[in-house]
Amino acid sequence: MNKIITKNKKAFFDYEIIDSWEAWLELKWHEVKSIRLGQINLKWSYIIQINWRLYVKNMHISAWKSLVNKDRIEVERERKIFLHKKTILLLSGKLKEAWYSIIPLEIYLVGSLIKMRVWLGKWRKDYDKKQVLKERTIDKEAKIMMKKYDY
Repeated sequence: MNKIITKNKKAFFDYEIIDSWEAWLELKWHEVKSIRLGQINLKWSYIIQINWRLYVKNMHISAWKSLVNKDRIEVERERKIFLHKKTILLLSGKLKEAWYSIIPLEIYLVGSLIKMRVWLGKWRKDYDKKQVLKERTIDKEAKIMMKKYDY
C-alpha cells in the first residue's frame, strides 16, 4: 500500500504527461524525517541531467524541527535520483527535444522506503492551458446538472 506524501499539482496543468517511472532518491537522515512529516514542496521542481546522472532541482525540504544548526542546511540542494540506465538514456534523448521536461510528480512511501514518481512531460502552450480550463469547467457544469436532475 503506497502512502502519498505530496503531489506536484501544478505539473498536471502545465504539462501534458507522456510516461512515468518510479525512482529512488538520495536523501540525508534529517531530510527523511522531514519528508515523513510532510514538510516538502515540489511545486517548481524539475529534473536535470549532469554526466549521465539525474538530479532534482528546486525541491524544497524544510529543516527538521529538532536540528540545532538549521542555518547550515541547504533546503533546496540538488538531490540525486536513481533510475535504470536504459531509462536514463531514453530520458536524456527526450530532454534534447524541444518542449520536453522531466518532472517529479509525487513523493510517496512504499513500506518504509521513500520513492518518487518521475514523469516525462511536454510543456503546454497557453492556448492548450485555456482549452484544459474550458474542458474542466464544462465537465464541472455537466456534473452539477446531472446531480440536479438525479441521473
